[in-house]
Amino acid sequence: MDKKYVCIHGHFYQPPRENAWLEEIELQESAQPYHDWNDRITNECYGPNGVSRILNEKGKITDIVNNYSKINFNFGATLLSWMEHKMPKVYQSIIEADKLSQEHFDGHGSAIAQVYNHIIMPLANRRDKETQVIWGLYDFEQRFGRKSEGIWLAETAVDIETLEVLAENDVKYTILAPSQAKHYRKIGDSKWEKGIDTKRPYKCNLPSGKSIYLFFYDGERSQEVAFKGVLNDGKKFAHRLCDAFHYEKGIELSHIATDGESYGHHHKNGDMALAYCIRYIEDHELATITNYSQFLSLFEVDHEVEIYENSSWSCAHGVERWRDNCGCNSGMNPGWHQKWRKPLRESLDWLRDELIKSFEELTSEYKIDGWFLRNRYIEVLYKRSPERINLFVEKYVNPELSDIQKTKLIRLLEMQRQALYMYTSCGWFFDEISGIETVQILQYANRAIQLRYDVTRESLDQKFKKLLEKIPSNVVEYDNGKVIYERFVMPKRLSLTQVGMHYAVSSLFQEDNKQLTVLNYDSSSEEYHRFKGGSQVVALGRTKVKSRVTLSNKHFSFAILYLGNHHLIGNASDALSKEEFNGLVIQIKEAFDSSNIALVIQLIKDNFRHKSFSFFNLLKDEQHKLLERVLEDKSEEAMASLKKLNSNNYSLMNLMSKSNLKIPDILLKNLETEIDYRLTACLEHNGDLIPIEDLQDTISEVKKWNFKINTVLLDYLATRKLNKLVEEGKKSFQIPKILKNLWEALPLLNEIGVHPELNELQDIVFRILHKNLYIIGRDAFLFDLADYINLDLDSVEKEKEDTRVLG
Repeated sequence: MDKKYVCIHGHFYQPPRENAWLEEIELQESAQPYHDWNDRITNECYGPNGVSRILNEKGKITDIVNNYSKINFNFGATLLSWMEHKMPKVYQSIIEADKLSQEHFDGHGSAIAQVYNHIIMPLANRRDKETQVIWGLYDFEQRFGRKSEGIWLAETAVDIETLEVLAENDVKYTILAPSQAKHYRKIGDSKWEKGIDTKRPYKCNLPSGKSIYLFFYDGERSQEVAFKGVLNDGKKFAHRLCDAFHYEKGIELSHIATDGESYGHHHKNGDMALAYCIRYIEDHELATITNYSQFLSLFEVDHEVEIYENSSWSCAHGVERWRDNCGCNSGMNPGWHQKWRKPLRESLDWLRDELIKSFEELTSEYKIDGWFLRNRYIEVLYKRSPERINLFVEKYVNPELSDIQKTKLIRLLEMQRQALYMYTSCGWFFDEISGIETVQILQYANRAIQLRYDVTRESLDQKFKKLLEKIPSNVVEYDNGKVIYERFVMPKRLSLTQVGMHYAVSSLFQEDNKQLTVLNYDSSSEEYHRFKGGSQVVALGRTKVKSRVTLSNKHFSFAILYLGNHHLIGNASDALSKEEFNGLVIQIKEAFDSSNIALVIQLIKDNFRHKSFSFFNLLKDEQHKLLERVLEDKSEEAMASLKKLNSNNYSLMNLMSKSNLKIPDILLKNLETEIDYRLTACLEHNGDLIPIEDLQDTISEVKKWNFKINTVLLDYLATRKLNKLVEEGKKSFQIPKILKNLWEALPLLNEIGVHPELNELQDIVFRILHKNLYIIGRDAFLFDLADYINLDLDSVEKEKEDTRVLG
């Protein structure tokens, strides 16, 4: 039989969501119950694909596999950077998958790079194209330990210049949509055929004399995966991929490309459909699973192609979706226009060009090519640290630079990074300029403007706002881009003094508070004083704040008064001498000890005049932490009162229930609130086992009174608890005890419709039973637990009578 091959490519990507000043993602309410969308999608998609389950006809798990090892895939560099720090286990499964894929595919890894922060390449200038490719390839090589053979272009948007840049950087291939092919022919033939046959790779000859290979994915089958329900059935998925073959035509490649988020985020359990599909194709020998690099190594490319310039996979009009009102939109807001897209790009192009002038002029002072330096700046971005910054400066600039010169240079390079980030594609993809994606890229623009001001003392704010004023919004309340910028972007701008005030607030509640890290800033106090009186606290300090990004630093003095609840009064000063500060410490302490709070406030306002600060100036996550601290105490007080009230009324409610009398709603609501609180407490994210007796009693109350519970939240809390227990069990060698605890807890939770995600638990039990990991003995209950969590036991050799007691 002629050889038939199947390749599935997943484009795994989320745009950078970090606050431009903090380099951290702030709380995103729309992602609840998760902290943010990266967190949510990782739990729904990226994590499960590393430990995906294959089910038999009975719905039992027969194997747990790493999907990434059998597909072709790319991850956005900025997403992997976030994941490495926030989700290291998931990150490691991705890195490990590439090593496994090399074993499967003759030494050819399945991972490929991506243009760095997903800009639309045909709309970028030549320098930006080069930097996107160089940064993407460098980041990939550092993470995966090898050079990438291919690269993913954002939205597959392409022009000839982009392909030239790829070829110059030794990229072997990229992947495009079939609609992007103009025509093709066999090498040596004179006649071109219109369209494309997707079942083979093509050589694209470039004006420079270089060439690159192109794969054009199967558009119909890719659409079926993304939008038409193929992921509801892994067997059907497999057959649809293999239906593409024309068996009389010799060697053929059936391949698709979709957003990787299809496999679990957009389609629940899509990862399992993917895993089953691959296993089914292999077991039934329908085709050979491959990746693009292996396929290129096996067969000579004997056809060539020419492309449509300025084309993409998600805009029928080429690349107009990212620069004009072409009609492409999400479909969620009928009647809305996208007239804002063109003036937004024009505004950012103007800003980019202004930043270029400053960058070229000021980097020339260092007697170096600034653009070369920008391309190498990825060596700092990959794993930023003061040591890497110093090494970078010594290697490429001048080891004799002063701290001031060094900070100025890094600010210029950061200005350029923000200028690249402000072109991240999602800023134009959706329907409205006030959307979170567009507000995010405007935040990067704002940060770039601030960095330029830091090195030139010339502000572009007003000119930029003037341009934004011409951008229409679909939302009447917002009117135009300037309003949106001033309402949602400008308030985010931080100075070193504001960061220092966040340190001051944190110091109120930390025991070891003379040195604290506030996100990507280090704060340390040469002098620090804190005085407490009941719920009130006052703190004063002489502090230095230093940015881990630009190495810029600032000294200032602060005083902050906490009055309980969310009430903060804080001020800072740049002008106080050490003697003046020490004198104020004495005065404020005397007033505070005398409970003369009015005088404390007056002394703070009169002497710390540079910057005022309150709860409303705190970052969203810091506001949340403060309120949690306040509410924890208040909740416990309120719950104690509620428990007493419910205890007094409980027998009466019982009597009314048995007598079929209507119980007052307020009494039922009070009891429901207590029960909800108790359920949540049983699943709180700490190191303790789940309290089975408390859980049993609480669930009995839920069932007895037929209370409705928030299963979405409880599913999340139970999943988080389960995963944390399993992880801690591995480290502490307490897996047997933890598994017994979960075996008792899960059926109880199931009684009230709480169903946590079981991936981590299934993974550990599967490995215990099949590979004898973590423990030697295997108690009989373990098989009952395995059966309960849907593991197939037919393949496990078990003699329950002969197994030793677990642990």
